[in-house]
Amino acid sequence: MKAIGSSVGGLFLSFIVAASAGAQTVDPAAGQRLAEADCAACHQVKPGSPPKNPASKAPSFTAVSRMPSTTALSIKVFLRTSHANMPNIVLTPEEIDSVAAYILSLSGK
Repeated sequence: MKAIGSSVGGLFLSFIVAASAGAQTVDPAAGQRLAEADCAACHQVKPGSPPKNPASKAPSFTAVSRMPSTTALSIKVFLRTSHANMPNIVLTPEEIDSVAAYILSLSGK
């Protein structure tokens, strides 16, 4: 009897973990929209589009995507950390994943 109860509990836990993992979606298009809304004042977000502030020294997202140190993890850590030269924009984990996916999509790799 005890083995059945623990099996059911394990099955239930597996279902909860799978459901919560499925709830998180990574959407590069949503990441682009977020970046255009929150980052375009300083960064050139979309390749080929003129920057809103030509005097800004912020790198383009394409340049960021092509840096040797750029990985999904490095972008996610960067977006969760405050920086002196950037406004403190608070994004959800799903939004961060989507912005990171968008930036990575610009690398051409």
